[in-house]
Amino acid sequence: MKKVYIETMGCQMNKSDTERMFGMLAHLDYEETKEPANADLLMINTCSIRQLSEDKAFSMLGTFGKWKNDGKNIKIGLCGCVAQQKAKEVFKRAPYVDFVLGTHKIYSLPEIIKAVNNGERVCECEETHATEDDKAAQFPINRVKSVNAWVSITEGCNNFCTYCIVPYTRGRERSRQPEIIIKEVKDALAQGFKEITLLGQNVDSYGKDFKERNYRLADLLREINSLEGNFRIRFVTSYPTDITDELINTVVELDKVCEYFHIPMQSGNSEVLKAMNRRYDRETYAKIVKKVRDMVPDVTITSDFIAGFPGETEEQFKDTLTAIDEFELDYSNVAAYSPREKTVAAKWVDKYIPEDVKDERFQRLNDKVKENCLKSNLKYVGRQMEILVESFYERKGQKINTGKTRNNKTVHVPFEKDLTGEFVNVKITGAKTWYLKGEII
Repeated sequence: MKKVYIETMGCQMNKSDTERMFGMLAHLDYEETKEPANADLLMINTCSIRQLSEDKAFSMLGTFGKWKNDGKNIKIGLCGCVAQQKAKEVFKRAPYVDFVLGTHKIYSLPEIIKAVNNGERVCECEETHATEDDKAAQFPINRVKSVNAWVSITEGCNNFCTYCIVPYTRGRERSRQPEIIIKEVKDALAQGFKEITLLGQNVDSYGKDFKERNYRLADLLREINSLEGNFRIRFVTSYPTDITDELINTVVELDKVCEYFHIPMQSGNSEVLKAMNRRYDRETYAKIVKKVRDMVPDVTITSDFIAGFPGETEEQFKDTLTAIDEFELDYSNVAAYSPREKTVAAKWVDKYIPEDVKDERFQRLNDKVKENCLKSNLKYVGRQMEILVESFYERKGQKINTGKTRNNKTVHVPFEKDLTGEFVNVKITGAKTWYLKGEII
């Protein structure tokens, strides 16, 4: 069999796409290798959310190209969001690339590989406004051996936030048919996965685009929850104003759905949120978070924030710091603003924040997240909680099982036996910034 190496960058959606591509390539007699130098086919599944990610992809592409120029008989492909965004520009910048595969056409991969092996160069980046579920059903998903299985339920986004490249790289929002999703979930459970995470750029919008059926995320959760077996269900990412009372009640009612919401806020200041084209202000976000906390016991709420958005003043930035405190956010992903081609905010060059100011705000934001993460973790010391063990390793002579609680807290538990994939009851004995310490009861 031929060897294939895929470098995956960015979000869980990219990781899910990579698993699908491995499944397709298996039909063409390719097997995965962890060593790029041993591969016959080299692919990079790219992320374009930040410039740093794009630069890293082209740097790695250059390394692969050098190997090819040195005489190695290899094929090279660029996939994912950078491929979708740059399309045929890739061939000009990296003439050694054999194919460019955008986010809309990953199920064209088998035909592309056949064409490339016949000496053709291929660029397949046409945007589509429909899912490719009919093609998805033809191929198995070669999932990374793990406890958690990622299952995409929506693709694309309709919001066009002024900083975000996703609508341009992933296209408009498209919901996958529930029958295909349920089949993928059943297959993952049959393979031994113990946690199902439903993925979407706007996961709570699932089903909005269905013309002939009234079927939403709450309905999908109920159907998956009814499947036999002991497993957990999560869903990410939620858009604040798409979180309905029905959805919150469903999380409370269903025993397998975890008490966890990821609700990106992006800024704590209402004027900045308006400039970002977010469909809520600080007051609205506050009401949503309060409702979730009031209705879902022990819920963990995490968020995303951007430091140094164009035009952001010091006082507006401070509103982000106070928001993290006020809403008692358990954890937040943070990033310094990075202008992305085609987005509205990228044109506001006269409003760009100086790099040193942006970096300083990013650091303060990160420090605030650390502070609140520790506060959140300290609440659980002394509690008994169930964890699903995800990994087992040895550190400094001590064997450790690491797992997550239902509300997504990481717990490290010293124990001699590998319990990966098992549900274990533990007592929380201590708290650090990024994790809890526990002991088996």
